[in-house]
Amino acid sequence: MAAFDLNLLRIFDAVWRHRNLSRAATELELTQSTLSHALGRLREQLDDPLFVRTGHGMQPSARAVQLAPVVESLLTSVRDRVLTAPEFDPQTSRRTFTIAMTDVGEIAFLPRLLHELTMVAPQVSVHAVSIRPQDLVADLASGKVDLAVGYFPDLQGADTFQQRLYTEGFVCLVRQGHPLVHGEITREQFLGMSHVIVETEERHRELAEQHLKSEHVARREALRLPHFFSIAPVIAATDLIVTVPEALAEVLSRLASVQVLRPPLKLPSFEVKQHWHLCQHHEPANRWLRETVWNLFNRQTSEPRPRRTRKVSA
Repeated sequence: MAAFDLNLLRIFDAVWRHRNLSRAATELELTQSTLSHALGRLREQLDDPLFVRTGHGMQPSARAVQLAPVVESLLTSVRDRVLTAPEFDPQTSRRTFTIAMTDVGEIAFLPRLLHELTMVAPQVSVHAVSIRPQDLVADLASGKVDLAVGYFPDLQGADTFQQRLYTEGFVCLVRQGHPLVHGEITREQFLGMSHVIVETEERHRELAEQHLKSEHVARREALRLPHFFSIAPVIAATDLIVTVPEALAEVLSRLASVQVLRPPLKLPSFEVKQHWHLCQHHEPANRWLRETVWNLFNRQTSEPRPRRTRKVSA
């Protein structure tokens, strides 16, 4: 293989189909002498005349007849599988996309995303996973995860791309008809009420909790929960208050009898992004998924260019 010029297979194929050196040279945009020289090299390497000039054109040898379907198959494979960029058709694809999300992401993103996929990619399925941030870069690089959507400030790496979808803040939830709160809440009410604390590993929770701690804001904790899924019924049935990301509050307010309130003290905001690895950057299916997520969830006036992150040194 090291000594064989694979370009000679194109010479063979053209002569086989035309049985005429002049027409084969014209198709390949070569001079006839150049083609004849290349055919001579091929004959030498294969130790066979391959084509013999007759009154009816170039007559193939028995070896040439044997080689013809093999050469045709090889050239077709190179053209269709190597030189032709792969395409992704969402209408017919049965692809399963694995998307890393937090609890909030599953509640806020999945319903809209799945509704969109039902219409534009009816046979595509989604596998939502929750992965520790320290393992996520490796899973993106290996292709186990196609996309990570949410707040992942630790998702860094030289070969990781990110695209900001929107900036989000925090709001408070209380039940409709709360005896103390009517459309707005004061700092004194906030500090005096009993709070639900959601103790998850999601980084935006740490962001809010660390800020409250730095501001020496002390709250009375009436309930601690390990995830967000049971917040709505708990708040709707009690006089408790909880602080959650805006996107989550928007969904929960449609599912339960709760009211959304602006917090009476300043809380930090955070950027919600989609992240992917360099190995998936040009893959058509992954590009389609990223475009779909962008079109559904971006709140920017213009599309920010995806950028590669830098690995943060310890």
